[in-house]
Amino acid sequence: MGLPLLQGEGRGEDGVKEVSLRELNCHLYLADDYSALSRRAAELFAEEARTAVAKRGRFLVLLSGGETPRHCYELLSRKPLRALVPWHAAEIFWGDERFVPPGDPRNNARMAREAFLDHVPLSEGQIHPIPFRNSAHESAEQYQAQLLEFFAGAPPRFDLALLGLGDNGHTASLFPGTPVLDEKYRWVSEVALEDGQQRITLTVPVLNQSATVLFLVSGEGKAQVLHEVLEGTPNPQRLPAQLIRPEHGKLIWLADREAARMLTLQEGELSYGTK
Repeated sequence: MGLPLLQGEGRGEDGVKEVSLRELNCHLYLADDYSALSRRAAELFAEEARTAVAKRGRFLVLLSGGETPRHCYELLSRKPLRALVPWHAAEIFWGDERFVPPGDPRNNARMAREAFLDHVPLSEGQIHPIPFRNSAHESAEQYQAQLLEFFAGAPPRFDLALLGLGDNGHTASLFPGTPVLDEKYRWVSEVALEDGQQRITLTVPVLNQSATVLFLVSGEGKAQVLHEVLEGTPNPQRLPAQLIRPEHGKLIWLADREAARMLTLQEGELSYGTK
């Protein structure tokens, strides 16, 4: 028996335009560059935090690793955005982690701490990193137990899940062709890759229960895969990011001009904003 699970167009500021992609049930924001992308991501983080606290009294967020969200995180630790987030009501989690010790430079939680968590008013009790135990399986089992306790056995629902996109179509640690893509019952799973890497990831059903999922995609190296994920033939075993479709929430893709250069939109010509 499995764990409990839940079963408009407009132009913005700062060089960002929003296009509603109804056939994908998502919104796409296109930014001039990485700086504009990071600024808009930080603004969305603050907006989602305030909305969640106003409605439910707390803000539950899943962070992602990699280099793309780093500047967004840094902006959240500085004025003016630092003052716009109700940090007292925030609970910080991670969507995935490499199976490495907390002090390893590749550790996602370490990067987030250095970029912003150590510079905003959060207590250690509000920060919930994926643990490093004797094996990736044990780490996954313990994180799942922590989530079960936190949500008191109810279906997990995060207010915001930040995700990235790998050049092979993976997101979180949901890699092409791995068994975790078909996981229907566990909340957290270990992932073994062909190159020997081991990772821990939240599973597709849990990510799809988020109130808002925000993908951040930057750089010309992501242009082909972004085009394939958003406009190509559905093939989630090859492009796992296609599996992320919030069932009771919204999906936002935020990409910069270089990453979006191959996109062809069906709802009219898209022009990028200028600063």
